[in-house]
Amino acid sequence: MAAGHADKFHHVRDFPHFELPWQLKLHLPDIFGLQISKFMLLQLVAVIFIFLVFRGLAKRAAGGQVVTGRWWNFWESIVLYMRDQVVRPTIGEGHHDDDHSHTNHQERKVGHPADKYLPFVLSCFFYVLICNLLGVFPWMGSATGELNVTIALAFTTFCAVVYFGSKEQGPIQFWLSLAPPMELPLALKLVLVPMIWLIELAGFLIKHAVLAIRLFANIMAGHTVIAVFLGFIAMTADSGMWAIVMPSSIIAQILVGLLELFVAFLQAYVFAFLATLFIGAAVNPH
Repeated sequence: MAAGHADKFHHVRDFPHFELPWQLKLHLPDIFGLQISKFMLLQLVAVIFIFLVFRGLAKRAAGGQVVTGRWWNFWESIVLYMRDQVVRPTIGEGHHDDDHSHTNHQERKVGHPADKYLPFVLSCFFYVLICNLLGVFPWMGSATGELNVTIALAFTTFCAVVYFGSKEQGPIQFWLSLAPPMELPLALKLVLVPMIWLIELAGFLIKHAVLAIRLFANIMAGHTVIAVFLGFIAMTADSGMWAIVMPSSIIAQILVGLLELFVAFLQAYVFAFLATLFIGAAVNPH
């Protein structure tokens, strides 16, 4: 414990430094009045890692060549799964005019209509995934365990949904389409439609807010459980139970750590899947 961290939640808290063993600290610089924080640096690491991986993958897949190598096949398999099992079936083909054979030929040539949303969904997935996985390493941290970060991610998704929906339907029609079409008498329609539109608008905003809270809560939960097990060791440090509690807590931490690896992938998938659902609802109105 002496070599540990004073703050057991350091993995999900932002600081202007990195906490190292034996209570040492690696302080980060202040650049022109902007204090660089741990999560800012880790998010930059995530972005650079994703850029390098997919730049290399794109080069190998250029010209329709087969991607070889376990490392590259691993990333390619995730991309293909997200494309074929998440984005395409969730968003669908949208509204297209089957009477124009030239247009259909162009669509077949370019690919599935939903593929144009794939870059954003993949960016969400891999960004959240790498940020989650960085929290598994000692002295690092999960930026997605910080509410400000998840709010920014949810706001980015909100802006993307509004942009894609407005581009597909037009800005005015996009907002009007929040309320489903209803066959009602005019007098009743004038009363109910505005009320339903306001309810739908509130739901539209709330579901993006929930996107931020659920990611933050799930990442924080895993680190909370680990902190509890660490607390068991500290509580029994001066008692005869320490010899029993210490190895039990360490084993429990290892098991929870393995579970967190699964949760890192799961939460990235859920975030990307929900973002895809929101985009699908925006570009395919009622």
